[in-house]
Amino acid sequence: MKKHVHMIVDGRVQGVGFRHYTQLKAMECSINGWVRNREDQKVEIDAEGEESNIQKFIEEIKKGPSPFASVSNVEVKVVNTPSHTNSFRVKYS
Repeated sequence: MKKHVHMIVDGRVQGVGFRHYTQLKAMECSINGWVRNREDQKVEIDAEGEESNIQKFIEEIKKGPSPFASVSNVEVKVVNTPSHTNSFRVKYS
């Protein structure tokens, strides 16, 4: 069953390759969606995939691209509408 989530990642997650890491992990887990930096130094992720793949993806996001990043919190909210994307991309401001 597909699951769609919206995530806010807090910690040392900008300027450390976190968006690229997120894109690689999304591809490994067959996740569609996007990742982008926010002005408040957090990273925002929109992700959709099979429920088991989403869980694996969230665990990888919590680890971060060690030793460069330090994830202090990952807020995950389930979204009840489909994402209508068929790839995963980095959004640039």
